[in-house]
Amino acid sequence: MIKQRLISSKRAILGLLIVLSAGLFLVSLTLGRYPITPGEVLRVLLSPIFPRLAVEIPEVSRRLILLVRLPRILAALLIGASFGGTGTAFQAIFKNPLVDSNILGVTSGAGFGAALALLLMGTGWQIQFSAFLFGLAAVSLAFGGSRLYKTTPLLVLTLMGILIGSLFSSLTALIKYVADPLDTLPAITFWLLGSLASITWEKIGLLAVITVSGLILLWLVRWRLNVLSLGEVEAQSLGMNPTQLKLIIIIISTLMTASAVSVSGVIGWVGLVIPHAGRLLVGPDHKYLLPVSVNLGGIFLLLIDNIARTLLPGEIPLGVLTGLIGVPIFIVLLRRKQTGW
Repeated sequence: MIKQRLISSKRAILGLLIVLSAGLFLVSLTLGRYPITPGEVLRVLLSPIFPRLAVEIPEVSRRLILLVRLPRILAALLIGASFGGTGTAFQAIFKNPLVDSNILGVTSGAGFGAALALLLMGTGWQIQFSAFLFGLAAVSLAFGGSRLYKTTPLLVLTLMGILIGSLFSSLTALIKYVADPLDTLPAITFWLLGSLASITWEKIGLLAVITVSGLILLWLVRWRLNVLSLGEVEAQSLGMNPTQLKLIIIIISTLMTASAVSVSGVIGWVGLVIPHAGRLLVGPDHKYLLPVSVNLGGIFLLLIDNIARTLLPGEIPLGVLTGLIGVPIFIVLLRRKQTGW
């Protein structure tokens, strides 16, 4: 009876988060410098199905919703979901509550790639591609370096990720040093602070494919994440190959993180705070923890983005807000959990 009640409560929490995500999605479309009523938003969204509704919609509202706000809101949900899901997966395989999706240097590598493209006067898609490519390169270097050592592979992999991340951070600092202080340097600095201001439908396609595919694959190995979080001995006793499984999860999570960072820039704390919040709500079972973290990540980043574009006349970088808001939340979560894992 108690077990059934726990399962019902976890399902209720997940259902509530899904409804909250949908509600926040609709509310976010109404927010901005140009006010749009909820009725206009619904008419715009339903106009492809009911063409007669398009006659009643002002052209400014239609273009603003479909071409500006809608892709930005979808990007925030996808990126937040990606960070929430990959952070949960990394904390499971590393058995460390202080690990997130940036532990292997993917963010530092992507930041260097974007800075290099900006220094070379690259266009929007070139910046995104360069960030994605160097994000993958950073994790590949970290994983390849860890294979040189046969003892404590997880510890060595973590250390190599920190080292490679520091290396790419230094290279990024070098690019900022030689960049034009009047033109290129501000662009690099703003990109590294994180923003969704330049999101267009062209940038959404690859992000959506990689994120949705990666989340499906993580969902398919959810029970294996439970076993990996117990240790390699337990995994091997159940006939699993923990090294191979960890490599698969790292590849999936790296692709998801690199695609997210290449679009949004550097946004911290989401992949660290959200899994803790999800664990507090539904416990450590990844059957519920993974979808809850995915929904919480999307809700959190969409809330942050709404604040960033509406609080002040100028837009606030997302990386600044996630740090200012994420740190107090993380402290409260640690207090509630008594630092337990």
